[in-house]
Amino acid sequence: QVQLVESGGGSVQAGGSLRLSCAASGRTSINLVMGWFRQAPGKEREFVAGVTRGSGNTYYADSVKGRLTISKDNAKNTIYLQMNSLKPKDTALYYCAADPTTIWGPPKRSEDYYKYWGQGTQVTVSS
Repeated sequence: QVQLVESGGGSVQAGGSLRLSCAASGRTSINLVMGWFRQAPGKEREFVAGVTRGSGNTYYADSVKGRLTISKDNAKNTIYLQMNSLKPKDTALYYCAADPTTIWGPPKRSEDYYKYWGQGTQVTVSS
């Protein structure tokens, strides 16, 4: 089992920044494919960013490229999502998730591959 706990959400004005953290614990380290997803009110949950096992290659949804950055600290068993130039459309509940089955290749963008989920942290961006 892997437990994930997000933190760092909050309310900011458009153009502002936040950094989300996701601390992992349990029987394994974060040497899994890790991803950030978000769900806005009335919308389906969507992939935001992912990081591969090992080398830590990163992948992003087109809507956040150049503004959001995913990273991981293996020593701390923590992944981060640095969010810059935030827009009102970024308002959502943000989740981190772990995919224990994908070994090679880019992170899957479908939430169906992610077995472990955090409880979510709210990000609200006002105009």
